[in-house]
Amino acid sequence: MTGLSWEGEDVDAAAARRAAAEHAALVAGASGEPITIANEFAEVRVLRVDTRNGSRLLVESPKSGQWVALDPLEVEALTWQGTATFSAMIANPFGPLIPEASAGVVTDGSVREGGGPEAVEGGSQ
Repeated sequence: MTGLSWEGEDVDAAAARRAAAEHAALVAGASGEPITIANEFAEVRVLRVDTRNGSRLLVESPKSGQWVALDPLEVEALTWQGTATFSAMIANPFGPLIPEASAGVVTDGSVREGGGPEAVEGGSQ
């Protein structure tokens, strides 16, 4: 029986190894105990980690294995968002709110304000 393989498998494997090593290094710098919050829809673990560039908030989803390390400015930026931004993020799980390749530019050339689903006045989606 032949194992599953795909084009770019080696690139994906290398990226997974780098991400696992980065995650392990962050967890090694943990400060204090993790906090877990959950409801019927999601569970997240939050942990303060200290890096050579300062403290970060490590937010992990145990169910999906996804994680992100946010610096203080990125955490503060969450407070600047309205409910529409979070609704747009939830509507596109496991994907970026703004595709990195487009830098927020929609196909008609308009730019989405603040990365949210709302288009700049005069733009379309």
